[in-house]
Amino acid sequence: MSRIEPKTLTHHARHLRLDTLVRLRWLAVAGQSAAVIGVRFGLGFPLPFALCLLVIFASVWVNLLLRIQYPASHRLSDNVATALLAFDILQLAGLLYLTGGLENPFAMLFLAPVLISATALTPERTLGLGLLAVGCATFLVLAHRPLPWFPGQTFSLPFLYVTGIWTAILLGTAFTGIYAWRVAEEARQLAQALAATELVLAREQHLSQLDGLAAAAAHELGTPLATIALVTKELGHALPKDGPVGEDLRLLQEQVERCRTILTKLTSMDEEDGGEFLETVSLSHLVEDIVEPQRAVGFDVKVITKGDGPEPMGRRNPGVIYGLSNILDNATDFAESQVTIEACWSPHEVFIEIRDDGPGYAPDILLRVGEPYVTTRSAAERTEDSEEGGGLGLGLFIAKTLVERSGAELTLTNAAPPASGAIARIVWPRQAFERGAAISPQGGSVEPLKD
Repeated sequence: MSRIEPKTLTHHARHLRLDTLVRLRWLAVAGQSAAVIGVRFGLGFPLPFALCLLVIFASVWVNLLLRIQYPASHRLSDNVATALLAFDILQLAGLLYLTGGLENPFAMLFLAPVLISATALTPERTLGLGLLAVGCATFLVLAHRPLPWFPGQTFSLPFLYVTGIWTAILLGTAFTGIYAWRVAEEARQLAQALAATELVLAREQHLSQLDGLAAAAAHELGTPLATIALVTKELGHALPKDGPVGEDLRLLQEQVERCRTILTKLTSMDEEDGGEFLETVSLSHLVEDIVEPQRAVGFDVKVITKGDGPEPMGRRNPGVIYGLSNILDNATDFAESQVTIEACWSPHEVFIEIRDDGPGYAPDILLRVGEPYVTTRSAAERTEDSEEGGGLGLGLFIAKTLVERSGAELTLTNAAPPASGAIARIVWPRQAFERGAAISPQGGSVEPLKD
């Protein structure tokens, strides 16, 4: 099975698609060409028409070169993407220099490359492109050709007004850059966390399929094993019982019997109770499934089960078991001495509450706990536990996703003072918990439903 590498996911998620950048540049070329032609021939304003077309053609040449060099699906490296966006800023600055500098109303287009960078590149590169845009804007305040205007007339804005435009570009670059980066980063983290969840589910499905493969292998191996047992028995009758050959035959017969015993266990797992043991599980057995690994390593986990009426029975769900185990692991990691699991039920609800006696969640973490990449672990702990997103805040997110897929609601809070510790409360409507299993009126036998 594939391992989840969050750092790799993050790195590849930032790569800008070439086709996206090329299409945006074609749109910019069309807009620039229409503006220059409209001003020159529509309004009749004088301007350096040939030089403007030359600057626009530079973008056309870059686009054609990229189309020839790379396929449309190519993902740009950070260095190439940064260089192309820097070119766009410089190309726009050159066109604005020829057409009035910051007095040109299209000067606000300096924000576009910075916005693209904020959604696809690292904050450091976005900061560099933002400084380049502000630097170009500063240059255009001091040096530029006159704004195209009616022949024989000169249009010039006051320096204070132009300074206001420069300030607007500066603030707009900073605000839109930070805002776009934040929104894009949250979307990337959510997509990566969901990808990690899907990989975990795929692994659980792969493990559950091994049960069927083991039973199939047991049936297939039964015939050749019976042949080996028969040949061994015949040789035992034909050869002397004393001597090295006789000892080897007795050893071989013992191992054959051992293999037959193992195969019998494998083939009988799905036959006992009509597969009921593998398909359904009671609430108390579900709790024991997640607690047993902790007890095996010597951790004190206190279990409380109580309820009103017959105990609920539900379909065995590897995703729910994995999610609850992840929550329990998190509780044992931070507990001082004990973790308590309380499983209760009523005619309408089923809930499991996992409590520890640790420090609980920090106030700033509590508001966002359960979101991807929100963690209370130190950098050293995250480095030591990096497999499958461990220590990166993915554990609780994956657990929350898996548990809520079963129809439950997960709430993470701190214990009320003077008590301490964190509390995870998982609540199912009883109908949702028992979905997939038919319960007898006495709450005893359970018959799995066919999907």
